[in-house]
Amino acid sequence: MTRKTKGLTQLGANTALPRSPDEAQLECVANPHPDTSYAARFTCPEFTCLCPVTGQPDFAHLVIDYCPRAWLLESKSLKLYLASFRNHGVFHEDCTLAIGKRIVAAIEPHWLRIGGYWYPRGGIPIDVFWQHGTLPDGLWLPDQNVPPYRGRG
Repeated sequence: MTRKTKGLTQLGANTALPRSPDEAQLECVANPHPDTSYAARFTCPEFTCLCPVTGQPDFAHLVIDYCPRAWLLESKSLKLYLASFRNHGVFHEDCTLAIGKRIVAAIEPHWLRIGGYWYPRGGIPIDVFWQHGTLPDGLWLPDQNVPPYRGRG
């Protein structure tokens, strides 16, 4: 369930970890600068979920950039949402796109991109990238600066 109100239920409260991504709530706060194009970035360098076939843990470094309209994504709700994947079986591609699409549905940004930099599964790293909307003209956007996987050396 997505809330688009200023009445936040998670921020400042002792909030239990959602049992699944479907049960997690992404909450929003009003953008104090809706007339200005700017980028906001969330980085989750220790994202985990489970392989849906083997049940083994998968790890990723997620970078989420967006240009907000009327709503900002509240960070604690994002943290709880991402943590809800820890016991959830999902393929890398599905996981990365599901996160990006859920955020878009919650805040309706001008533009959003998500980079899922996954550590190897079966010896092969699978990086997944998705973008929604068009980057506004003149918006400064730094590179995500996550190097491709190289192993040890």
